[in-house]
Amino acid sequence: MNVADSEIITSILLKKGFILSNHIENAKIILFNSCSIRKKSELTIKNQIDKIKYLKNNGSLIGLIGCFSKSFKESLLNEKKIDFFINPDSYREIENKIYNKNIVKNFYKRKKETYENIIPYKKLDKKITTFLSITRGCNNMCTFCIVPFTRGREVSNNPFLIVEECKRLQNLGYKEITLLGQNVDSYYWIDNNNLSFNFANLLELIAKKLPTVRIRFSTSNPHDMSNEVLKIISKYDNICNHIHLPVQSGSNKILKLMNRKYSREEYLFLIKKIRKLIPNCSISHDIMTGFCNEEDNDHLDTLHLMDEIKYNYGYMFSYSPRPGTYAYNNLIDNVPKNIKKKRLQEIIKLQNEHSLYRMKEFLEKTQKVLIEGTSKKSNNYWYGRNSQNIVVVFPKKINLKIGNIALVNVKKFTSSTLIGEAIK
Repeated sequence: MNVADSEIITSILLKKGFILSNHIENAKIILFNSCSIRKKSELTIKNQIDKIKYLKNNGSLIGLIGCFSKSFKESLLNEKKIDFFINPDSYREIENKIYNKNIVKNFYKRKKETYENIIPYKKLDKKITTFLSITRGCNNMCTFCIVPFTRGREVSNNPFLIVEECKRLQNLGYKEITLLGQNVDSYYWIDNNNLSFNFANLLELIAKKLPTVRIRFSTSNPHDMSNEVLKIISKYDNICNHIHLPVQSGSNKILKLMNRKYSREEYLFLIKKIRKLIPNCSISHDIMTGFCNEEDNDHLDTLHLMDEIKYNYGYMFSYSPRPGTYAYNNLIDNVPKNIKKKRLQEIIKLQNEHSLYRMKEFLEKTQKVLIEGTSKKSNNYWYGRNSQNIVVVFPKKINLKIGNIALVNVKKFTSSTLIGEAIK
């Protein structure tokens, strides 16, 4: 999401006559696109700002943009680490903010800002995969999450403009597009004539209009994922067989405290439907450990759920309170740090075992791999991803190039990578 927003901001500034600098020391305006999902993200931003604050002596301005909490913004302003800030719904006002940096108040925020008429800036490089936002904001109000307060309520982009942008990206040479939203499955658009589109309708429209482009999407909220979406995925070959499905916890008690609108049982039932309708689908997760009032039994519930599903991979982290959220204001962060660390290590260890289990399923099978570039570990190997979003590397023995689809027979694997040979 931050990559997509940075492209929008760059496009706005270029149209206003600003010039994109090739090096930070030459820049007179330095923008940090922030994230406040976890405390670690904010600490990273602060550290990065500290590293370049000497440039302010040369007259450079430092601005904070993106997803940030009120307290984080105010601390940076009070410490004079930044000169100005601008919220995600106010990017159109960024030029005014730059020239009126001493005005601390927020600029006008559009309630339904989607930046539909702004063409995101794309670098002229060899990348063949890209991102495209289809929704902004979130309505779910999970008790641990700052997003509804920083990015606002959910709004969906015009489906026909989304398709036009997908076609533009295809013409630029992109072979894979990831549709983005805090919750893509709740995508809903309706016009003045009551013509409406849900996420399944949008997926099918894009799949039909761009049959040679791979389509991915992220992120899905379990309580919004429909049978209709699953059937569309199974129907079209160019929609990738991978679903990122955050669970956060395997405990019903914790899910309720988090205000996640599904139970453990409902989540497992959804997994079974996915396996039935899309047999080759990979499933990844987000899991948060150490949330308020989490006890050993709740942690075991999460481990047991992981054992039952055996995810392909996941993103695992411990809970950190975010100022402004319901959990911060009304619940107690009462799980000690050492317990959080221990539980997180157990979750990561178990996921590594499950990842190996899932990777073994690809052994001696042929994968369609979209070549994205040269492997970071060896110039003699290509790397790409299969439909299941698994990284595949293989020797450059056959005359192939970036953007080609290679048929690769898998010979070895690690917990995160498939290793094989291209079939001529």
